[in-house]
Amino acid sequence: MEIVLCVTGSIAAIESIKLARELARHGINVKCFMSDGACEIIHPYAMEFATGQDAVTKITGKIEHVKYANADLILVAPATANVISKFAYKIADNPINTLLITAFGYNTPILMVPSMHNSMYKAVKENIETLKGEGITFVKPKVEEKKAKFPDINDIVLHVMRETSKMELRGKKVLVSAGSTYEKIDEVRGITNRSSGKMGIEIAKEAFIRGADVTLIKGQMTADVPHIFDVVEVESSSQMHYAVSKLASKSDVFVSSAAVSDFKVKNAEAAKISSDTDITIELERTPKILNEVKEINPDIFLVGFKAVHNLSDEELLNAAKKRMLESDADLMVANDVAVEGAGFGSDDNQVVLMDDEIIEISLSPKREIAKRIVDRIVTKSL
Repeated sequence: MEIVLCVTGSIAAIESIKLARELARHGINVKCFMSDGACEIIHPYAMEFATGQDAVTKITGKIEHVKYANADLILVAPATANVISKFAYKIADNPINTLLITAFGYNTPILMVPSMHNSMYKAVKENIETLKGEGITFVKPKVEEKKAKFPDINDIVLHVMRETSKMELRGKKVLVSAGSTYEKIDEVRGITNRSSGKMGIEIAKEAFIRGADVTLIKGQMTADVPHIFDVVEVESSSQMHYAVSKLASKSDVFVSSAAVSDFKVKNAEAAKISSDTDITIELERTPKILNEVKEINPDIFLVGFKAVHNLSDEELLNAAKKRMLESDADLMVANDVAVEGAGFGSDDNQVVLMDDEIIEISLSPKREIAKRIVDRIVTKSL
């Protein structure tokens, strides 16, 4: 894959070096175009180091704007008010805008990452909307300290991967639950589990890359959450239940990867329990959220998870099949958390996918497992 990274004269240009390196780590060949303003902030040699190729700083007899206009993607990061506004009016008075207009004529995907003072960002909103109407994609900046700042580099990379994918899930609404729930014992104590949320995050990222509109129901988690999803934060199983009930009816796919507590305290204390005496805590079962989803939306593609501990392969499959029948799930993902190097908190897992086939996946990065899960969603739901 080849993309052209256009660097303009925002102070955020210093982040473009890291961005180019991160894109290269994903196997992407990066060619850089730089404006005069960008060259005053970072030297072209820095981008040459980051990309392994000479940076284009002017159009020569090699007609660079034509040569690179047919790339897989044109990425403008950072995009200043100047380059956005000139592109909106199709003014070609510098190498980057000349490239953009040529690429626009070729229908090459263009992704822009605005970075400027917030007052300028507001001033060019009309030009941004014009370009959006012409099919240009924008990454939302981080608006803070009166500035529209450069987004997290990993978020930009996800947008790049999305824009260059086959977009099999374009137009689909995918709901993902991830992390653990917390059931209060008193005001300072509670019951939870060790789910990190990593598997759910990787599935949400992969669905986003494939073109889906992703909503994440986020319980407690240690995994980093990209800023590209609509996020609903919950704490308890009852809050998770409410969020799923509300959102499942509007979704095409629901991936229930959160580790929801099976029990809650029957009579949680409103104040801190004294530690001076022994106490007995009575627990009651929580509703099985997965079993209600198809009642809410019979047409939804439902993906359930079943975690067991130290069972045989046969027992694991039986447990997954039982949960699948109870919930009418279209796909079950089963794993044994006792497997060394797998399960809660790990970057890897060993799972079995069960629909009309049984697919065993040996110990692999959760990122790769997420791809296999989304592959099944695409194959079985479209």
